[in-house]
Amino acid sequence: MAKGLDVGTMNILSGRQEGAETVFVQQRNSFVEIEYSDMAEQMLSRSEVLHIRKDDKVYVVGDDALNFANIFNKETRRPMQHGILSSEEASAIPMIKLITEQVVGEPSKPNERLFYSSPADPIDSGLTTLYHEKTLESMLGDMGYDPEPINEGMAVIYSELADNNFTGLGISFGAGMTNVCLAYYAVPVMKFSIARGGDWVDEQTSQATGTPVDKVTSIKEDDFELDFRTDVGGVEGALAIYYENLLDYVIENITREVDEEDVEEGLDVPVVVTGGTSSPNGFEDLFADHLADANIPFSISGVRSADEPMYSVASGALVAARSEEGESGGDSGAAEEPAAEEAAPESED
Repeated sequence: MAKGLDVGTMNILSGRQEGAETVFVQQRNSFVEIEYSDMAEQMLSRSEVLHIRKDDKVYVVGDDALNFANIFNKETRRPMQHGILSSEEASAIPMIKLITEQVVGEPSKPNERLFYSSPADPIDSGLTTLYHEKTLESMLGDMGYDPEPINEGMAVIYSELADNNFTGLGISFGAGMTNVCLAYYAVPVMKFSIARGGDWVDEQTSQATGTPVDKVTSIKEDDFELDFRTDVGGVEGALAIYYENLLDYVIENITREVDEEDVEEGLDVPVVVTGGTSSPNGFEDLFADHLADANIPFSISGVRSADEPMYSVASGALVAARSEEGESGGDSGAAEEPAAEEAAPESED
């Protein structure tokens, strides 16, 4: 057995193979702090809300955190920021450990192989991913796994471009970062990240409209479409504006980073976009329109979205893990109809 793990700023997801089906488990990578009381503790435990208690505080973790934040008019807190562990959050490591344990579960055997996503160093900031990557490696090792990092953009290639000999441009639009990888026959030629993603869109929209960030996130995740028919001035109109700006920024950096000497003459590659930030209807068409106007030194054969954008990175990490273990069927890593489930919440004192 083997597992794939997508450690994202907004969500943490795992993928494992069960027969012909790939099963995904997901939890939101966030928490909210509430005051402790015996009654609150009893109600949370009875409702099977994932939480931990520390002194006179209770921390609601995972998918329930956003619901509690909206009810109590609070902002959720994140173990990660800009795609890596947050240096500003003292509880980052214990919180992400709790969420990851719920998502990935215990190893099915000692030193079970697990590939986990890790972003490339961003080219537009001084952030480095080394501490983040090594901390996750140590944490997963302590859980009994044999962990191996995989570049997030490369995981997209493994997941989505098997039918093109793992050749093409894979772009993962996450919450904290956007990761880009150009590969020829599973060999990465260019990989980088930029320190903008869905969180940047939400934050800019919040500032422009005076709407709390968590409320913006809820609106974005609730049937928001990039159809540009929304009246300017509202939250959805602002979201559309900043989405378009994000796409232009990503394309601008791709154009700048591609080294013409590394690009085969006459190369014609597919582009696949994935990640939670790419989920709104209209994203694929908007990106294709903007990419068509860019001065990129290779031809684009087409732009498409992953069938399951949320699960693509975890699926690609699983493909890599299964391939290394030599399991059969590792060329695709996912069933035609992937099954998704939420991590079963367990309360902890």
